Amino acid sequence: MDDKKLIGIDLGGTTTKFAIITPAGEVQQRWSIETDILEDGQHIIPNIIDSINHHLDLYQMKSEQFIGIGMGSPGSVDLAAGTVSGAYNLNWEGTVYPKRDIEAATHIDFKIDNDANVAALGERWQGAGDNDPDVTFVTLGTGVGGGVIADGHLLHGVAGSAGELGHITVQPGGYLCTCGKRGCLEQYASATGVVHIARDMAEEYSGDAQLKFMVDDGQDVSSKTVFDLAKDNDPLASKVVDRVCFYLGLALANVGNMLNPKYIVIGGGVSAAGDILLNGVQKYFEENTFPNVRHTTALRLATLGNEAGVIGAASLVLQDQQE
Repeated sequence: MDDKKLIGIDLGGTTTKFAIITPAGEVQQRWSIETDILEDGQHIIPNIIDSINHHLDLYQMKSEQFIGIGMGSPGSVDLAAGTVSGAYNLNWEGTVYPKRDIEAATHIDFKIDNDANVAALGERWQGAGDNDPDVTFVTLGTGVGGGVIADGHLLHGVAGSAGELGHITVQPGGYLCTCGKRGCLEQYASATGVVHIARDMAEEYSGDAQLKFMVDDGQDVSSKTVFDLAKDNDPLASKVVDRVCFYLGLALANVGNMLNPKYIVIGGGVSAAGDILLNGVQKYFEENTFPNVRHTTALRLATLGNEAGVIGAASLVLQDQQE
């Protein structure tokens, strides 16, 4: 089996990434295609199949040379059935059958899980999680997602919603979330949440600050803008970053108190802010954790970047063999 390979697929709303990976986690080939979400996303699975078959021809490889295909997908995933439903950013409102269709067309075993879960598996296996059996992953992008690995097992919960860290309530009665409730972490620590906080705090701020000038002037402000200005000691941006770090630190302290993982890994686009984010979150994490957790659970920044999804997806194929 050691000479057989894995295929990892990271299905996103804009791009679908692929990789051929060894069972040891080494990425040997990578490629990507645009995700065609037109016409209710009906082209997505056929395009994935065509791309896999084209690249196997290109590399002169056959289906028997693969242990399996793993895929991370947005939406609600039924692991046993291999289906996805409610992936609205893919225009998949109903149920789609990736496992059935991809296995039939490629003759390779197929596994699927939620995209945040597979990113957690990737960071745990080949990234900042050091392959420890207890790792929690939080991804800060346009939303906030997460994945929890405990005693070596990815947790799904009774209905697949374990690890929904973005919906931990950090501000009761706060900003309205797309999920329908108020005060979710996603509304405060995502890229859009950072900008929301910045705009609200700029309205109340009466001092001189570049961030206030930019907001009042109607200029485009991103989460990266806010963190870059904070690194330059802009007084308003520093207050915004401190507020974001408070909410994220509080949420991760609650995760730490409940699960006591070896590592809580912070990934996603917002994590590119680096130490200014990590150090700020660490402060509030320590303030809100049980002493034993404070000394045994470490916060880390993710290291795999865009490869976490394909590596974690590929590792789904190995899960049954590792248990």
